[in-house]
Amino acid sequence: MDATDKLFSGSIPEIYDRLFVPLIFQPYANDLAERIAKVDPANVLETAAGTGVLTRAMVSRLPARTRIVATDLNQPMLDHAMAKQSHPGRVTWRQADALALPFGNQEFDVVACQFGAMFFPDKVKGFSEARRVLKPGGHFFFNVWDRIGNNEFADVVTASLATLFPQDPPMFMARTPHGYHDVAKIRGELAAAGFTGISPETVNHKSKAASPRDVAIAYCQGTPLRNEIETRDASLLEKATEVAADALARRFGNGPIDGLIRAHVITATN
Repeated sequence: MDATDKLFSGSIPEIYDRLFVPLIFQPYANDLAERIAKVDPANVLETAAGTGVLTRAMVSRLPARTRIVATDLNQPMLDHAMAKQSHPGRVTWRQADALALPFGNQEFDVVACQFGAMFFPDKVKGFSEARRVLKPGGHFFFNVWDRIGNNEFADVVTASLATLFPQDPPMFMARTPHGYHDVAKIRGELAAAGFTGISPETVNHKSKAASPRDVAIAYCQGTPLRNEIETRDASLLEKATEVAADALARRFGNGPIDGLIRAHVITATN
């Protein structure tokens, strides 16, 4: 993982939440929140909360008595999430590293992580920390993207940028968000962290957007892919967005478009 893969700063949080969240994250947040609600937890810890899409989904589905603590490594993402909080007092927001959680042992009934495990530099350590703070019999719910070839918008955008930067193509999407998709490996690392009752499920959704350009802006300007583009040539950010939009239009058409997204949803018990 490159150092820039974990940088969500500047204008990225706003674009991410405005375009990227409804594009690919909202349906999986709803799915995860419904799974969590079924176990009726009293205390929930969310790691890698980002701009709070899963947090908001949990608030809408869990009773007011449920304590929700939402954490993220990136303070700018939490700042954006807190600004959108519609139920003051329901959520405690805290900057924290999922690999070194600032909580005691066995504090939570559920630990949830929406598309964050791919960013853990040490997966077993991150899973071990989740297990450490879980009560006996507690549940760890998380999801990860399937390979990039099964996520059509991400695949087209990545391929298009390789034509603009043929000597050094930006590979953030393939390397990190879509780089941790081997279910057998995930099972093994959860088991190494001490989890049992590991249940993976592959879930498909359709990613929908008003236009190819909205998708291109979401990926090229609202994720750390932007950092890769600007590292190569900051003056080409708009050109890169145009190249991606053109490729998406050729593949999916102009106007409203949709494409396959696929993720693995994992439940593990302590």
